[in-house]
Amino acid sequence: MTLSVNTNTTAASSARMLNINHAQLQRSLTKLSTGRRINSPADDAGGLAVSMKMSAAIRRNSAVQNNVSNAIAFLQTQDGALETYGHILERISELKMLHQDITKSSSDKSNYDTEFTQLKSQLTNLTNESFNNVNLFGTSLAAVAITEDGGQTVALTKITLAVIQASLAAAATLGALTVSSITTAISSIATDRAINGASSNRLQYALDMLGINKVNLEAANGRILDADIASESTEFAKLQILSQANSAMLSQANLLPQAALRLIS
Repeated sequence: MTLSVNTNTTAASSARMLNINHAQLQRSLTKLSTGRRINSPADDAGGLAVSMKMSAAIRRNSAVQNNVSNAIAFLQTQDGALETYGHILERISELKMLHQDITKSSSDKSNYDTEFTQLKSQLTNLTNESFNNVNLFGTSLAAVAITEDGGQTVALTKITLAVIQASLAAAATLGALTVSSITTAISSIATDRAINGASSNRLQYALDMLGINKVNLEAANGRILDADIASESTEFAKLQILSQANSAMLSQANLLPQAALRLIS
């Protein structure tokens, strides 16, 4: 190799390697600081693109879980109203039988009719119950999405109490109320509660599946984004040693031109 004062190839090469190792050391330090393997597109452009899509899917999953939970709460509130409705119908059926007691006076029967009228008013109130300003009954609800991409939905059955209300309204007194009409009404409420329960169970299973899918998505995203701390710590230690060695060698390389000076002194 030519001994030169103006050009120090060894020092230039050492400086280049020092810059390379320093840049790698900075990237390794960033990974250890953030706990992420990918901190910029330059680290893994393809992996970052996949991770962004997974992150969006995870957020949509959380939103869908919230919507499904709200739908379940709606159905639970609806069933509470149906249960109360059923209890009132049972009381009305009891009053109907008591009204037929031959030992009851006209005054007694009038008292039963008074309670019957009050109970019918309460049934009307129940039909107007709402959940977050959404009517519990007689409302066609939008289908509930049960997957983060909206590809699968559950359509909730519209429950209306109009027929029952009409049959009860037609009877001004217990005497005008037929036993068959009240038993039909109770049977209808039982069917409505069964429909409600079936929908609630399906949504609960869908919610469980959403939870499982979210865990799996987060695990997959973590495998792409997260740094292996043990492995990265080893890499960081290696790069530190190389950087120190490069600095020492650069210092030595800068002394080489002095040999040429000694020859001409």
